[in-house]
Formats: sequence, structure tokens, C-alpha cells
Amino acid sequence: MKYILLFAALFGSMVLHAAPVKSDLLYLASPDGAQPEGSTATGVLIFDVANGHKFVRRIDLPIFKEGIRGFCANARTHRAFYSTTNHTLGCIDLETDKVVWEKKYVNGCDRAAVTPDGKKIYVPTGWWVGEGGSEWFVVDAETGEITGHIPVKGQSHNTVMGLDGKFVYCGSEATLMTVRTSDDAVVNVISPIGESGVFPFTVNAAGTLAFVCLGKHIGFDVADLASGKVIHRVLAGDGTLARRTHGAGLTPDEKELWISDQDGKRLYIFDATVMPPNETAHVDLSAGGHGWITFSLDGRFAWTHTPDVIDARSRQIVATLKDENGKPVCSSKFFEAIFYDGKIQNVSDQFGVGRAGKPLQP
Repeated sequence: MKYILLFAALFGSMVLHAAPVKSDLLYLASPDGAQPEGSTATGVLIFDVANGHKFVRRIDLPIFKEGIRGFCANARTHRAFYSTTNHTLGCIDLETDKVVWEKKYVNGCDRAAVTPDGKKIYVPTGWWVGEGGSEWFVVDAETGEITGHIPVKGQSHNTVMGLDGKFVYCGSEATLMTVRTSDDAVVNVISPIGESGVFPFTVNAAGTLAFVCLGKHIGFDVADLASGKVIHRVLAGDGTLARRTHGAGLTPDEKELWISDQDGKRLYIFDATVMPPNETAHVDLSAGGHGWITFSLDGRFAWTHTPDVIDARSRQIVATLKDENGKPVCSSKFFEAIFYDGKIQNVSDQFGVGRAGKPLQP
């Protein structure tokens, strides 16, 4: 009898100390409001990153038929926020798949960003809103209520949250603006930048450098965020690729910068450990489209606006994203979420922000 009791005690101890079950998932929103190619039925498609990016399930969200403009998440509150072409901003709980709130705003909403504490969302009205109405409005992430306004002269569009949450970076027409999140004050404006128009950008973890896509050539500007100056302009290939760049992402270790040549169906890779960054390689994609690039939190995979999953080290396409019917799918609105025992521990960013010196949560 004592042996049975001893075994039971040991077994119980093993259960109590069992390793948590990890899930590494890619959340992809469809249809993409900027890219009809690769769309599937409305909602969020979830893929198992650790298991060949196999389709897991779909969260059916009918409002997504309006077309998704942005998709960002917060680990602390386990919520994700989506914006649509038809002026809707919504919030979903990632641990229950339930919609928490949805709001419509008069001037619309584009690619937003949420603070690391999950309390504030910075929402651009969108590139379609002209001078006089364009702004970033500040939203209470708990309720969806507007709490502040940050007007801009040009068209507001892309929003990147600094990794420590002290600043948020706002891209409007050939302008990059730095906003302090503690009081929503504009502390820096860089203009002109990015050649023309309103295009994607990314920032490093230290908040010292920004890499802004060009509007007329495949390449990017490098901005010193402290001085407020453009310090380098870098062109891909032979420098004559006269089409816009749409997508820029730093690998998490910040050793490489990848940019997207959407019409050329290619990603260009630069060594970011030197200044100016030096082109080292490229990856040919299976399709064109809107253009985008970001990375898994561990830096292993690159995800883009195509169904291609790229091994960031070998630079080979290693998987294809497919829906429940086996149809290749893609979007430029996605993020990674890491769960332990069903509870979110970490999320990535829809922009490929640098994470050098930032350890991953266990």
C-alpha cells in the first residue's frame, strides 16, 4: 500500500510541475482591404507556426468583409485591434475569440498601433482623408472611446509603436512624426522623407533610427530620430528600379533590413550592421500584391504579402499558407501570438520592428 501511495505522490508532483503547453500561432486577417489577391472568406485565419504553418482554425468575423486596413495586438490585455475600410475599429479577445467592442468613426481608421500596456491606441484617419481632416486620434483601448486628437497636414497612414512604448511614430505624406505617448505631444517632425507619398517604415528597438520606404524607387531613407534628419538614401539593385517600395522590416536582432518590391515580386535584403546598409541578397516571391514584410519573434521566419513562408536564414520558401480548403491565402495584416496553456505571453508587430536587446518572454 505504501508503494502505491508513494507512486501517487510522485505522479501528482509530476503533474503539478508539468511543462506548460506552448502554442505558436500566426493570425492573418482576410480580406485585406488593400489587396484582393489571396483573399479568402471573412475572418481571422490561424496557422500553427511550429507545425509547418498548417491551418488550425478560423474566427468568423462578418465585419471583415469591409476589408481590413490594420491588425495589431497586445499581450498584456490579450486583445487584438482591427480597422476596416468602412471606418470600423474593433477589438477581439484572443483568449476567447469574442468581439469586445466595435466603433465607427466619421473620417475612418487605418493602420493603428497600441501601447505596450494595452491602454491606448493611436489611429490614423487614413491616406484617403485630405488636408483639414487628417489626424491621428487617440482611443481608449478598453472602450473604443476617443480621448485625444493629433492633427496633421498630410495624409495619415502607418503607425509604429516604439518597443518601450515611450514614443509612437506616425507616417503621413512624405513626413515622419514622433509623438510622446505620456502626453500625446509631437516632439519631432522629419520632412521631406521617403521621396513622395505615404509609405511603410520601421524603427529599431532603441528608437534611434527609422527606415522609410521610397515612393518612386525600390529603396529606403534612413532617418536619425534624435536629430530629425535623413542621413542616408539607399537604392536597391542598380538604383534604377523606378517603382514604389511597400514594406520594410528589421530582423529581430536588427542585423538585416528587408524591403518589399511588390511589383517586382521580390524582397531585397540589406546588412543593417553598417551605415548605410549594404545590399546582400534577394528573395524571389511567388506573387505580387500589396507589399509587406515582417518576422517571427525568434527571427526564424519572414512573412510577407504573399502565401510564401520564408526561412529567414536560408532565404528559401519553406511553406505556403493555405486555408481550410487548401487554397493559398495571403494578406498584409498579420501578427504572431505565443500562448502557454492557453494564455498569451507575447505577440509580434504587423510592422517588422527591431527587437535587439529585448529578450523573449519564456
